[in-house]
Amino acid sequence: MFRSLATAAALAAALAGCSLAPAYERPASPVASLWPSGPGGRAQPAAATAGRPTADIGWRDFFQDPRLRELIQTALDHSRDLRVAALNVETARAQYQIEAAGLLPRIDATGGATMQRTPARLSQRGRATTSQSYDVGLGLTAWEIDLFGRVRSLQAAALESYFALDETRTATQIALVAQVADAYLTLLADAQLLRLTRETLASQRQSFELTRASFERGVATELDLRQVETSMRTAETNISVYARRLALARNALELLTGRPLPDGFMDAIGDGSDLDRQALLADLPAGLPSDLLTRRPDIRAAEHDLRAANANIGAARAAFFPRITLTAGLGTASTSLGGLFDGAARTWSFLPSISVPIFDAGANQANLDVAEVRRRIQVANYEKAIQTAFSEVADALAERATYDTQLRSQEALVAASEQSYRLADLRYRSGIDSYLATLVNQRALYQAQQELIQTRLARLANLVTLYKVLGGGWSATTTAGPPAAAPVPPGALATVGIGR
Repeated sequence: MFRSLATAAALAAALAGCSLAPAYERPASPVASLWPSGPGGRAQPAAATAGRPTADIGWRDFFQDPRLRELIQTALDHSRDLRVAALNVETARAQYQIEAAGLLPRIDATGGATMQRTPARLSQRGRATTSQSYDVGLGLTAWEIDLFGRVRSLQAAALESYFALDETRTATQIALVAQVADAYLTLLADAQLLRLTRETLASQRQSFELTRASFERGVATELDLRQVETSMRTAETNISVYARRLALARNALELLTGRPLPDGFMDAIGDGSDLDRQALLADLPAGLPSDLLTRRPDIRAAEHDLRAANANIGAARAAFFPRITLTAGLGTASTSLGGLFDGAARTWSFLPSISVPIFDAGANQANLDVAEVRRRIQVANYEKAIQTAFSEVADALAERATYDTQLRSQEALVAASEQSYRLADLRYRSGIDSYLATLVNQRALYQAQQELIQTRLARLANLVTLYKVLGGGWSATTTAGPPAAAPVPPGALATVGIGR
């Protein structure tokens, strides 16, 4: 009998698996096919964006400074945010396993003993009696035959949620890499500004001492002396400002890496690690907007969420159909332990049941409505993710198109300011002009040098942003394709009949 039961259960399982989920169709991309990064917002032609996709450029290939690479690796090893994202993926994997377990019957081994005393007044024999019984067996409890795909739809939704959280983990890693790079570049810029201000202060102190000596001899006026002193005091104030910014930048970098900076790191930074003297970053191809659909992990996560919502519709539809469950058992029972395993002590039970929804006050329909609305919400979220990604890349490309020109102009301005200051100083030392002209040109040079450092920082930060928004940074080394998903639970795709 139990063999017949097992055969019937296997047949029912083979017939199960009909999915009522709607066929998934990826929504159309709500953005243009070209980047609006040309002059005046004109679309950039495809030929100008040819090249290896940015997501295929590992962060070790893009970030070329050894110190920055070490910091990024430290952050990836010790970041608490990345650790939480990885644990969320593990949670989703376990949740998938819970849903997948519903497809197979649960068989439990049972054993028990019953001892009972019947008082004389209740006994048919008129005297108190004691009885005992023992039983062991295997039991199948309320296994649902998934004829209409309810369990499989829930499993598919759990699998897509697992994939979505893994993509979120990848996005967290990309953001962390970019944050460490930005903090490092800011640290370099602040250190360079501090050195520049110290050099300017030293020069202005010399000028102040010379002007004071001239004032004491009656050659310079007190106005000249106070103007030089004003510039010197301004530089002293700026030293405090940049020293504070440098300390804050260091603290931010240590927070991101999760570890104190290596010994001697700040000394090496202070000794001349300028933004313009290092090959810090590689250049990037822009690619095409369609690349974002397969390269940006946040877009991929949004699509997996959409697939999960689509699968939940199948589970909601299945609730309208009958639900068949099987409960069965096979074992032995005896009044004595010695006779428990005799052939005559064998027992079995078979309790199939069917539940057909007749009246539920509209609960099933409401659940289906909720599932369909949530799918529409995920469609909107998916489209918004694409639009946000497109806007971020377009903004970064527009900035990149202007930073190179701005940097060349700023470098020319610094060169002109240096020449102007040199000529003004020569005229002052020759007695042709007052020191006011020298002072004005010195201030202009100092301001131009500060702006040049800030422009270089902005250009490099823009390149880091472009790398991030194009989906780069997920891998430490160059690869031949997009990042692989987290390990798929065994048999997942074959079980639910979907692909990535």
